[in-house]
Amino acid sequence: MGLRRKRYEDRDAASGTAPGTAGHPAGPVRDPAGQAGPAGEGAVELRGVRRRYGRGSSAVHALRGIDLTLPRGSFTAVMGPSGSGKSTFLQCAAGLDRPDAGTVRLGGTEITGMSENKLTALRRSRLGFVFQAFNLLPSLTVEQNVVLPMRLAGHRPDRRRAADVLRQVGLDGLGRRRPGQLSGGQQQRVAIARALVTRPDVVFADEPTGALDTTTAAEVLGLLRQAVDGQAATVVMVTHDPTAAAWADRVLFLADGAITDHLEGAPADRIAARMTALTAPARIHSAARAAA
Repeated sequence: MGLRRKRYEDRDAASGTAPGTAGHPAGPVRDPAGQAGPAGEGAVELRGVRRRYGRGSSAVHALRGIDLTLPRGSFTAVMGPSGSGKSTFLQCAAGLDRPDAGTVRLGGTEITGMSENKLTALRRSRLGFVFQAFNLLPSLTVEQNVVLPMRLAGHRPDRRRAADVLRQVGLDGLGRRRPGQLSGGQQQRVAIARALVTRPDVVFADEPTGALDTTTAAEVLGLLRQAVDGQAATVVMVTHDPTAAAWADRVLFLADGAITDHLEGAPADRIAARMTALTAPARIHSAARAAA
């Protein structure tokens, strides 16, 4: 982390650019509670987003009024204890689930009231997804998996673009292989290439390193970091791992469906300490309830 941050500082000094000015995207403006507020048109914007499952006394409030703006060309990690609303946040932000209240905008386009057909078309053309389980089709070659979003969007597959992206993720020359012939790390690289091939507005990553060893996980996170720094991509990653979160520009902490804290450019040990502090009250509450 220190070397990477030093490299950014050297780059900014050489270009005469200070953090928060043109050429170095500023973070979102935050209120005293740590929520993110408007900072121009962002890549992802949530306003008053609420999501509830069930009714009455058994209802679960997964999101409790999320207000958030994530700038373009940024890498954001979302963390929180089990049941905090991380997965619901990602699903609502990516248009995979609809909030009960509030609005969601992606690249300036409001998606909250879109029909399912329009939402599907938007996801195929303007969003990229990377999941823990890779979600590759075993019957297709690596190249065919990468260009699948183009086919689903009704466009002619661009094999040159696919080759370029595969080269960027270190899989040059492996386009004709099938997923079963690759290691887990290589399969996740294919998934990242597939997510980037359409040059999406936002890449949503859900525990992308959860099934990988430490070394391979670092390689995959490096690719996501490179997509942000070298291609101006926007990455939103849900993770439970402080080491993974340390690759991000900022970490948002969710608890009980609300953003309760944030860190900017923090190392893994500081992120882990913040997570420990966040989960401690929940453990104490659970212990007291069990003893009652």
